[in-house]
Amino acid sequence: MLKSPDIFGKAVLDYFHKNSPEDIIVFSDDFDEDIIPVEYLFRNYATMPLLEQKALDLAEGKILDVGCCAGSHALYLQEKGKNITAIDISPGAIEVARLRGIKNAAVQDFFNLKNQEFDTVLLLMNGSGIIGKLKNLTDFFNHLKNILAPNGKILIDSSDLQYLFDADEDGGIWVNPNQYYGELTYQIQYKNEKSEKFDWLYIDFNTLEFAAESNGFTCTLLKKGEHYDYLAMLKLS
Repeated sequence: MLKSPDIFGKAVLDYFHKNSPEDIIVFSDDFDEDIIPVEYLFRNYATMPLLEQKALDLAEGKILDVGCCAGSHALYLQEKGKNITAIDISPGAIEVARLRGIKNAAVQDFFNLKNQEFDTVLLLMNGSGIIGKLKNLTDFFNHLKNILAPNGKILIDSSDLQYLFDADEDGGIWVNPNQYYGELTYQIQYKNEKSEKFDWLYIDFNTLEFAAESNGFTCTLLKKGEHYDYLAMLKLS
């Protein structure tokens, strides 16, 4: 997913080197195209959403930042003296993270991570996205069991996309009965290059909580955002 072309990597490299950066364009079959301003990927703690600030405040011990991109979360934690490892599948993003001063940054697929344990795993900026589809949740939780230290925790944010659908007079929403409404397919483009299509999962809190408990985890709602988004903490039961 997203390995070729390296869309995010090229965008953040252009921004870092002041090489005429442009917005990243996001395409979906279900919704109108959107943009990701590249400068947003370089935000500091003060300009981060409150959910992200809360997660960073709670990060402790040996910390893993999954999908670190340009490294804004990891850089803040490192400056606070935390033991932080930042990973991303984008070589360009990891190059920028290192150029920004992050000491422990690596090109690494989260699902291939082995032989390491972490006290805190950060999955931010809709961290549930990398799960792809609901059917992958059990594999996701099994992998977490392999990399979590005793008493470790996962801090993950996501959104409930129900607001995108028309509600009937009883408050119900009309969705495709054959597909969970938070399962989306995206393509992203930077300048003249476009990625292949990839799956991305938004998951409502109740569904996440049920899946967590079914797989031996507790799931605690830590904070709600301003627009159907939330931060949750997962821990082994």
